[in-house]
Amino acid sequence: MSLRVLSGAQVESISSAFKPHELPCLMAKVFDAVTTLSSSLTFGDSQQVGRAIAPSSATQIPHRTTILTENHKVLFMPARMAADSASETSIKIVSVPKGSSPGGLPATTLVIDELDGSVKAMVNARKLTALRNAAGSLLSTSLTTNSAPRYIVAFGAGNQIEAHIDLYLRFFPATQNCTIVNRTMNDRFESLVQRLSPAFPNVHITPLESTHASSEVKKAVSAADIVICATSSTVPLFPSSWVKAGAQIVLVGSYTPEMHEIDTDLVNRATSRYFEGRESNTKPLLLVDSWEACAKEAGELIKADISREDVQELGELLPRDPSGRLDLAGLNTLLLSKQAAEPSDVDRQPDFTGPVTIFKSVGIGLQDVAIASAVVRKAEELGIGTIVEGYDN
Repeated sequence: MSLRVLSGAQVESISSAFKPHELPCLMAKVFDAVTTLSSSLTFGDSQQVGRAIAPSSATQIPHRTTILTENHKVLFMPARMAADSASETSIKIVSVPKGSSPGGLPATTLVIDELDGSVKAMVNARKLTALRNAAGSLLSTSLTTNSAPRYIVAFGAGNQIEAHIDLYLRFFPATQNCTIVNRTMNDRFESLVQRLSPAFPNVHITPLESTHASSEVKKAVSAADIVICATSSTVPLFPSSWVKAGAQIVLVGSYTPEMHEIDTDLVNRATSRYFEGRESNTKPLLLVDSWEACAKEAGELIKADISREDVQELGELLPRDPSGRLDLAGLNTLLLSKQAAEPSDVDRQPDFTGPVTIFKSVGIGLQDVAIASAVVRKAEELGIGTIVEGYDN
């Protein structure tokens, strides 16, 4: 049995071969599986999702295991996604540094051969994590908006933000402005802007330092149709009063109860109960990738005392055929129509207290299974990777 090894550069090359609408479709299968699994369990059982109660053929999402080393917190995230055609199993290993790390997060995904149980591929996952998160975020935007964004604001300068901006701007070619906000104008931030600017010459990309340009940051956030946050901040990055009604806020940075990228008032503006008895031109919506995961790890939602009745899982919004199964053909048609959409011509006085849409994602293991398996399949088609012959003979 041979082993295919994919480096970071090879993964990046393979990832660029995917069309923008293909990746949200890939993530739709994941979120459909998450919602199907959670809805099939009782509340007590849902605390044990993917553990002993799951039959051998089922989708399984065990809780991550953490090992503390001298310099890192190492996360082990196994998962299995069952499918009619071919089931997929993998485990991702990520090392989170205890201090600052300009090199980012070392990450590798091992993809298992379902037939003989051996590892068939070792995939560098540094940028895959960011890509699968961006694909999930784009799916949420596509399902909840009817027009292309004129203005996108992004907080952060790491792989997450680069993947989000790249995918969003490729998917929405009508977008005109993109402001990227980081605490300081460091080398990583400058390199990010230098890569994105020539890639999207028709988009006005503006870098801002949040520590020295608060008035400019406020102006940018107030004009934004979409605000993407991918930081590990423990304090809100901006106040609710800066965000106009109808905007979408994408939160992919925080993953512990102590982290908060937005304030409680903004979270509440995405819930229906906050607007009981009030009329508005837009409707609030609080979307999550997985309620079970966010209830434990999403600091913003925990602090706001959000309940299951306040949220919808992304899988619940997916189009379905008459039998109730995921309608991938219908979703593909929807995505292509959204990709061709133009920005809205509505020009009314901004309201900074009305409803917003929020998508909160803490990440789930099935996303890693789906994206890594797709990359391996593409690598096999293109003949990319280093092959270790006889690895498991």
